[in-house]
Amino acid sequence: DGTRIEVFANLGAVGEAERAVANGAEGCGLLRTEFLFLERETAPDEDEQAAQYQAIADGLGGRPLIVRTLDAGGDKPMPYLPIPHEENPALGLRGVRVGLWRPQMLMTQLRAILRVTPAGQCKIMVPMVASPDELAAVRRMLEEARRDMGVTTPVQLGVMIETPAAAVTADLIAEQADFLSIGTNDLTQYVLARDRGNPAVAADIDGLHPAVLRLIRQTCEAGQAKGRWVGVCGGLAGDMAAAPILVGLGVTELSAAPAVLPDLKALLRGLTLETCRDLARRALACASVDEVRALADDFRRGADR
Repeated sequence: DGTRIEVFANLGAVGEAERAVANGAEGCGLLRTEFLFLERETAPDEDEQAAQYQAIADGLGGRPLIVRTLDAGGDKPMPYLPIPHEENPALGLRGVRVGLWRPQMLMTQLRAILRVTPAGQCKIMVPMVASPDELAAVRRMLEEARRDMGVTTPVQLGVMIETPAAAVTADLIAEQADFLSIGTNDLTQYVLARDRGNPAVAADIDGLHPAVLRLIRQTCEAGQAKGRWVGVCGGLAGDMAAAPILVGLGVTELSAAPAVLPDLKALLRGLTLETCRDLARRALACASVDEVRALADDFRRGADR
């Protein structure tokens, strides 16, 4: 119906960019930079990182590239990051907390991203933010790097909404962020208090749970009120049953695995915004995830006919 929904790709290696574009990606909504840091004894320096980011930017042919800063900790151990043993790594040093704990490593990454040309193609996204103060600290570092490097082009700095705290205070975070991207995988496990890595409970994790949907709606409303776009880069973005609900909640960018992009774009082209909003309203009224999933599946079957 003319409503613009951007469909981006999640990437985790240099060679994936061109394949994503071939599948219809309009850009990269999440570059997982951990591939540069894992399985090595020392952290990559600025030159190595800059070369890799530039190669991915080139592979995207000038399309937007959203680079997530290192999401270390938890299930991603690195020898040069001596994180003490944690009883619950999912609630310990992760994401932005690691960057602020080791600011020189974060500064090196920010500087490498700023070297990508053309200027402005790259946006920076901060993971696991739980408060506006964390984003403000990263912004200060980014501005310091820009001044030191003489970078005059503004660089957008956004956050991943992955913690309940970030979703609940999305209005405050949106005052400082240039965009919000909802990481539904972690957000769902934290909201439902179920560990994705625990087989005993992982099967019951579903991002269409009413509690998760309400936080997504709250995040979208907060972003819209501040003039910020809101995307989803978690697994829910590539779920054909969930995508119409996300659009109805106010999401305007979906970033998913490259393989699903053709089907996702075909699905979206057959929808109207009002139909998606009506579906989202009905989903929010459901009392259980089973009800939401049944509603979403019924809608999809109707859309496929």
